[in-house]
Amino acid sequence: MTDTGTGRLALDDGQRRLTVDEAEHLIDAERRWLAGLAPEGARHALLADNGCGWAIADLALHRARALNVPLPAYFTAAQVRHALQDAGIDLVLTDDPQRLLGLQAGLAPLAVSPHSGLVALRREPGEGPRPTLPAGTTKITYTSGSTGSPKGVCLGADALERVARSLADVTAPLGARRHLCLLPLATLLDNIAGLLAAPLAGAGCLLPPVRRTGVRYGGLDVPALLECIGAQQPESMILVPELLRVLVAAVARGWQPPASLRFVAVGGAAVAPALLDQAVAAGLPVHEGYGLSECASVVALNTPSAQRRGSVGRVLPHARVRIDAEGQIHVRGATLLGYVGQPAGTAPPEEVATGDLGELDADGYLYVRGRARNMLITSLGRNVSPEWVESELQLDPSIGQAIVLGEARPFLVALIVPTPGLREGVAAAVAAANARLPAYAQLRRWAFAPEAFSFDAGTLTANGRPRREAIALRHAALIESLYDEAAAS
Repeated sequence: MTDTGTGRLALDDGQRRLTVDEAEHLIDAERRWLAGLAPEGARHALLADNGCGWAIADLALHRARALNVPLPAYFTAAQVRHALQDAGIDLVLTDDPQRLLGLQAGLAPLAVSPHSGLVALRREPGEGPRPTLPAGTTKITYTSGSTGSPKGVCLGADALERVARSLADVTAPLGARRHLCLLPLATLLDNIAGLLAAPLAGAGCLLPPVRRTGVRYGGLDVPALLECIGAQQPESMILVPELLRVLVAAVARGWQPPASLRFVAVGGAAVAPALLDQAVAAGLPVHEGYGLSECASVVALNTPSAQRRGSVGRVLPHARVRIDAEGQIHVRGATLLGYVGQPAGTAPPEEVATGDLGELDADGYLYVRGRARNMLITSLGRNVSPEWVESELQLDPSIGQAIVLGEARPFLVALIVPTPGLREGVAAAVAAANARLPAYAQLRRWAFAPEAFSFDAGTLTANGRPRREAIALRHAALIESLYDEAAAS
């Protein structure tokens, strides 16, 4: 197989290895097969493991401008049923029909695709009117809150392609030809930045299934992850912060990153500056980025030729960013059309208020300082962004994770997860952070968290963001004891 033109690698999941010509043929055949299976305007959902089948079905629906709702495998039965009903799905494509047939969601087998290999299940329409969707919606990405029902963000194909083209333009100079998709394709990061953008930059997509990547949100299989990266020899890949943390720890134990790696993007949640420094020192070419579902994924990205420490990167060519008087980041350029179920005729927003606080420098580099809704107001009336204090704590490599609390309290406290083997350095790290902070933002008390914050425990989102309310509830007694100690001293 050659590495140029239509004979170069397009998709490889370990079972099938497709050239660009072969992939194009299968995608077009899948598009025609789906058009003959359901009437025009049918609404589709996709629930399958990473692989060529997922990619073929997703790209066929994208090119047909047909609605596709990718469902993450980690969704609970209730979340899957909600998404199917909420979006008014007609047809589900899956590699696990038994799971779906057991949901009592009105699904029945219809056919098996000779192209993607996925099983098509027909869904009986529910009672009541068909849920409304914004005009032009071709993809719905569902958030996954710790409680309640997921919320459907509606995106159009043009927005997805604008983001993919921007990413391809800024990463093409790297010359990467093998992009490893470790994250579930049902999430936007590797769906857009990988499956759509990588080919535009001349790269083929490596799509190993979960059993080979080990990236299960219910529990990461670290040996499988390390073996997969070593075997695939990728030139680029995308990580969430927790995966980066695992790789840095593995290097400290003797694991060697592949020499092939040219570019590793990390995003989905805030990344501790110390972790980025450790990653670079470990030989991982890591670059932080920033985005959100309502902006069709990536908004800003550091690259080897355009990077600035402390920033989440330069704003991508398709996007326009402004900071309002309160310091909140607003984005234009490739934004959502709306949400599932909004009133018919609702105009799409011209600009997204992200809820993130930040700064934009004169060279177009974006700095994210925290979430506006996470702002703590102490009982003394001082406003403090917990992410600010957490980032100061995590400048020290001994602190792996930190959560700062203090809403309506006289001072701040923190729960800290030490980096394995560096527990003894945490007290000094807290003292050093306090020395850099003003008095009102300093920690008066802190404690080691009984366990690491994780998706499995319900204390991190799938992208690695802390679930602050869940953490506060889970460790309420420990947090209260920190205030009791201070009152008694």
